[in-house]
Amino acid sequence: CIYGIQMWRQVILSTAIVGRVSLSWSYRSLFTMQLKTKDFQSLFTDGLKGIAEMFEKNKYELRIAGGAVRDLLSGKQPEDVDFATTATPDEMKSMFQAAGIRMINTNGEKHGTITARLHNQNFEVTTLRLDVVTDGRHAEVEFTTDWQKDAERRDLTINSMFLGLDGTLYDYFNGYEDLKNRKVKFVGDASQRIQEDYLRILRYFRFYGKVAEEPGDHDAETLKAIKEHAKGLAAISGERIWVELKKTLMGNHAAHLLFLIYDLEVAQYIGLPVEGNLEELDRVWNHAHRWSPKPMTVLSALFRDTHDVDRLDLRLKISKEEKTLGFFLVKYRRDLLKASDELKPYTDFIIDSREPDAQSKVCELLKYQGEGKLLAEMKKWSIPRFPVSGHDLRKMGMSSGKEIGTTIQSLREMWKKSHYRMNKEELLNSVKKL
Repeated sequence: CIYGIQMWRQVILSTAIVGRVSLSWSYRSLFTMQLKTKDFQSLFTDGLKGIAEMFEKNKYELRIAGGAVRDLLSGKQPEDVDFATTATPDEMKSMFQAAGIRMINTNGEKHGTITARLHNQNFEVTTLRLDVVTDGRHAEVEFTTDWQKDAERRDLTINSMFLGLDGTLYDYFNGYEDLKNRKVKFVGDASQRIQEDYLRILRYFRFYGKVAEEPGDHDAETLKAIKEHAKGLAAISGERIWVELKKTLMGNHAAHLLFLIYDLEVAQYIGLPVEGNLEELDRVWNHAHRWSPKPMTVLSALFRDTHDVDRLDLRLKISKEEKTLGFFLVKYRRDLLKASDELKPYTDFIIDSREPDAQSKVCELLKYQGEGKLLAEMKKWSIPRFPVSGHDLRKMGMSSGKEIGTTIQSLREMWKKSHYRMNKEELLNSVKKL
C-alpha cells in the first residue's frame, strides 16, 4: 500500500466509461484511467516505439511524465514529451550504448536525465528520484523506483501525473480531478513545496493563467504561503524568473495575476517597479490581450519611465530586443497617436524612423493603445520605398551635398503628404518647378 498500510483489499469506489476513456478508483489511493485519444496515439513514432521496446526488453518501466500528460488530458497535442523511468542513468547509458544509440546533452545526468537520439528524435528520460536536500534553488537527488515518491516531489497536482505507454494514467494526488475542475493546487503542503524551490511561486501564477477558468479562484492557504515565502525569490536568478513571468503575461488572467503579485508582496523581489502603474496595466491588458501582445508590451504598462525598464533589465537580464521594445513603448505611448482615425502618423514614423524593426514595434504600440482597426491595417501595410536618390539629383546638375540633402528632405515631405503615391518622375518634376 502506497501509504504503508498493509492492506491489499481493492475498493472500487466508482467506475465509469466515457467515450473511449475508462475510469476507476483502485487500491493504494491511486486513480487510474485509460487514454486512447488520437493525440496520444500520434506520439508513437518509430523513435518512440524503438525506445519503448528497449525499456520493455530490459524490464524497466517507462512512462510519459509532467506537462505532456496534462496537455493530453486537456485534449492538446503536447509540444514536448518528457519520460520517467525506473532505470538509473548508468543502466540507461549501458542499455543505449549496447544498442548503438547516441546520447546527447549530458548536463542533466547528475539529476538523472539522459537524452537519447533515435530516428532523428530526442527522447529525454529521467530516473525517478527524491529531493533529499533542497535550499530553495537547487536539490540533491536520490534515485528511486517508487512512482509515488517521484510524484510527491513535484510542484502542482496537475504536473504530478504519469501516463503509461499503454494509455494508463497514474494519478496519486487528484491531479486529473483538479485539471477537470480547472484548479491549481500544490502537491501536499504549499509552504513546503515553495521552500523546496521558490520559483514555484511564479509557476503557480503561470499555471493559474493556463488552467483556471476564472480569476480569483485561489485557495486562501496557498496565497498565505506565497506571501510568507515571497522573499525567497530574491535568491532566484533573473533568467529563471523572467521565463516564468513571460509565460504568465502571455496566459489568461494576466492583469489579475499581476495585481496578485503586488498584493502578495512578490513584485519587489522579481524586478517589478515598486510603484507599478496597475491601473494602466489593467486598461492595457483588457483591450490588448485579444491580439496576443508580447510580454513586454503588457509589462510596459507598469513602467512610469524608462528608468523602470533599466531596473527590470538589471534584475531579470532581459534580451536587447525586449529592452528596446520597453523603451519604445514608454517613450511613444503618449506621443505617437492616431489622427482622425488614420494610420498615417504611424506610417510616417516608420518611414522616418531609425528604429530597428520599427513596424513590428508600432504594431505592439497599437496593441498597447487598443487600436485594433489600425493594427489590422498596419499588418497589411508594406513599407514603400522612397523613389528619389541623391544620384538622381546629381544627374539634374546638383553638386552641393547640403543642397542635395535639403532637396531630398523636401521631396520626402511632399511624398509623405501624397500618402506615398508620388512617383520618381512627379517628384523630380517638382524639383524643376522649384
